[in-house]
Amino acid sequence: MSTFEERARALVSQMTLDEKISQMMNDAPAIERLGIAAHNWWNECLHGVARAGVATVFPQAIGLAATWNVPLLHQIASVISDEARAKHHEAARNGIFSIYTGLTFWTPNINIFRDPRWGRGQETYGEDPLLTAQLGIAFVKGLQGDDPNYLKVVATPKHFAVHSGPESIRAEFDAYPSERDLWETYLPAFEATVREGGAASVMPAYNRLRGEPCCASPTLLQSILRDRWGFDGYVVSDCGAVYNVWKFHKVAADAADAAALSVNAGCDLECGSEYRALGEAHARGLIDEATLDRSLVRLFTARFRLGMFDPPEQVGYAQIPYSVNDSAEHRALALRAAQESMVLLKNTNHTLPLAKTLARIAVIGPNADNPTVLLGNYNGTPSSSVTPLAGIRAKVSPNTEVVYTSGCGVFSAIRQRLTKQSPWQETLMRLFSSVVCLRRWKAKKVRKKDCPKD
Repeated sequence: MSTFEERARALVSQMTLDEKISQMMNDAPAIERLGIAAHNWWNECLHGVARAGVATVFPQAIGLAATWNVPLLHQIASVISDEARAKHHEAARNGIFSIYTGLTFWTPNINIFRDPRWGRGQETYGEDPLLTAQLGIAFVKGLQGDDPNYLKVVATPKHFAVHSGPESIRAEFDAYPSERDLWETYLPAFEATVREGGAASVMPAYNRLRGEPCCASPTLLQSILRDRWGFDGYVVSDCGAVYNVWKFHKVAADAADAAALSVNAGCDLECGSEYRALGEAHARGLIDEATLDRSLVRLFTARFRLGMFDPPEQVGYAQIPYSVNDSAEHRALALRAAQESMVLLKNTNHTLPLAKTLARIAVIGPNADNPTVLLGNYNGTPSSSVTPLAGIRAKVSPNTEVVYTSGCGVFSAIRQRLTKQSPWQETLMRLFSSVVCLRRWKAKKVRKKDCPKD
């Protein structure tokens, strides 16, 4: 019996060059003559199946990390992947193969949360490499399942590597961590989710690492990920990252050059459209068809491992009923996770818990009665939610008066002013990157033309 990789290789060998290229972007069209259904590789499930209607919504990732409960994370991921499978097959039965209906999920975010000003830190498991690694392993295993033949879904640890802000210049920023910091802080969780977790996919970061754009980095994607760690899955770029390679990082001349640079380095799939230029890149001799085939085999091996080319009755995960979605059992697990995620930093004189029979309680704050703020980001839609104000009112005695006022507003302009770097900060960062790069050029570690010009 042929292996999944052998079946993938045989299928790819029947494709034309144009068909191959069409399958290397996230919105891959159907190839009817080969029995290949359309597939959008972009899906999200950071703390519940996201952007696909009602689903069980668990606490945001930073809250899940606060549980310090590795088995709980595995259980949560298993529930999420149950709902993901159920939603996928319901969509497929209705002929829907669009974004957020597939089985390839771009999560977990295992970046190290060092700077509290980084807004996306909420997506991570915090600042500790060991905790992040253990939770990442549990989450990846829970998502991908334990069937000896098939993947439940594909997990994609991201963003590889040294990505944790500043968000405003992520498309051009060049990170230069020390060797010790790189290997002791930023890489351990990725190594763990690949080697111990068995992650089937990895997503590189937007930024550069020591002069190389992460999605076009031979050092990250080949030397470390594949040669050193033994990764045998596929690599998918973050959205627009290949465009950044030539437009902002300026290490490629144009889209064709950037696409070839990325695929040659080991980035098999793009979220975006720069890979449309791979035909031009091939014509210009920037990439050969064998390299494209290498990426295609990796991509289709993953689809075979998901059971997409086998009868549904042969794939156990295809039998998960749609009724599991947002079930009472799943909501109970979400409640338990929320309870375990709560951390009381201070309780002077044992003020808490408050007596339920107090005459009056004042609740103050703009987020106290805002259901949206409960959701975090990369979230699904809960069938019901309870704000802090509603929860307090439901908990106290009928004779307790609960008084509420927002106290202040929340203004996006203030947030932008607090988080955006000033021009002098950006200039200083560019100057620092230039100096470091020039030193590396003198040491013959990078090309001079790769260094910033300002």
